[in-house]
Amino acid sequence: MTATIPFTPAVGGRAPSSSPLRLTLAPAGTPAALINGAWWPRSRNLTEQLPALVECLDRLWGRITRVAVSRTFWPVVPGEVPAHGHMVRVGWSNAGQDPHTLLLLAHTFGRWDLLVIPPETAPATATRLMAAATDPSRGLTATGLIHEAERFRAAAEAAADSDSLGEAVWDSEGGHDAPHPASRTPDGPVTGHGPTAAAGV
Repeated sequence: MTATIPFTPAVGGRAPSSSPLRLTLAPAGTPAALINGAWWPRSRNLTEQLPALVECLDRLWGRITRVAVSRTFWPVVPGEVPAHGHMVRVGWSNAGQDPHTLLLLAHTFGRWDLLVIPPETAPATATRLMAAATDPSRGLTATGLIHEAERFRAAAEAAADSDSLGEAVWDSEGGHDAPHPASRTPDGPVTGHGPTAAAGV
């Protein structure tokens, strides 16, 4: 299931945000996996970002009592945050926890682990990560999913750069008035004419 809710409660006297919560969860009944979903926060400020997440998960899983994060990617880790009418304790660790994981403990459902997608992640990559995090056939850790998405992004950029270079060379040789480089055989004869569509167009 995917949960998207507006952040309605005010925290610490500040005005509430109208930005929707970016969260995806594995469907109920899905076999146990290394992670149970993905969360894409809008910043690295846990005090601002955690309340909306906890409010949503309180309704789905029962009262969240504790959250654990890795200090690797969170500059400030508060001791607790107010959420949904109660306080949630926040702990941290530099070892023993995947740095890209947020661990949540609830009275009724026990432990849940969410992939944390870095706030600065491009939307296309974040969308891919959110889908992968809830795919029951995947067995990667949170960090494994992040690395896989990075390799996919790098490969896509390399392919786009290659296409751009090919088009630039073709243009320098006469463009539409010359055979497209892809239409030549290694020996040089022309086997066809006209441009082919570049990837991503």
